[in-house]
Amino acid sequence: MCTCPQKYSLHPYTGCSHKCLYCYATYYVRYTDSKPKRDFLGRLKRDLNKADRRIPIVLSSSSDPYPPEEKEYKLTRGALRLLQRYGFKVLIMTKSDMVLRDMDIVKKDGICVSITITTLDRKLSKIIEPNAPSPDKRLSTLKELTKMNVRTIVRVDPIIPLLNDDPIELRELVAVLAEYGVRHIVTSTYKFRLDSYKRLIEAFPEYSNTWKLLYVNRGVKVGSYRYLARSLREKLLRPIVHEASRLGLTYATCRERLITKEFFNSPTCDGTHLLRV
Repeated sequence: MCTCPQKYSLHPYTGCSHKCLYCYATYYVRYTDSKPKRDFLGRLKRDLNKADRRIPIVLSSSSDPYPPEEKEYKLTRGALRLLQRYGFKVLIMTKSDMVLRDMDIVKKDGICVSITITTLDRKLSKIIEPNAPSPDKRLSTLKELTKMNVRTIVRVDPIIPLLNDDPIELRELVAVLAEYGVRHIVTSTYKFRLDSYKRLIEAFPEYSNTWKLLYVNRGVKVGSYRYLARSLREKLLRPIVHEASRLGLTYATCRERLITKEFFNSPTCDGTHLLRV
């Protein structure tokens, strides 16, 4: 169940060099380094002539638009220039501090930046997001963005049982984000698929039996994923949404089927409502 408003999804690269163990997209995009799409900017320009400017564009939802390869190819920078020229509103979704390179474009109206921070624990982050910038770099990026009045969103997801689910640490993370000027929080739990599960148990074999119990024996099948039981998902996400509520942030859960005000208090799930402010 998706609660996001209508938007276009744009991906300059296939695959993703960040190689996050939990990546949901690898069941339809191979678990490989980022590869630039052929004639991407030329094809984008042709598509923009036919696209509806009233619909925002997310850059990108299943492969980071700022992998290390972007330094050479500059496809994301080129795309942002085109999107601004054509008058489209853009939600950038990334884990990378490289977005600051494009501050000359990003600081203009019609762009929001969503950064994923799963944990402040640098050691854990290095295991589950091996090639992504450290949490410290992502926090510094948020600080710079908000200093330039760029509207910022943070995805605190996925929450994975036994790894990044400590309620005290999650509340502290949200408090830090509020202090840095973040406007909106999105959160969700890890959804079990065999490809990502194999990567996780290879890194954390000691949790294999517990995860199997929680997802396979006690969980529920939703589409092609296995979810945790609803009561457990609510328990894991409460520290995040309650702290966001206490601090006056808008917040939402993503693909959780939790749409009461306790878990979803925002005009949009993904934060695209900030593009209209």
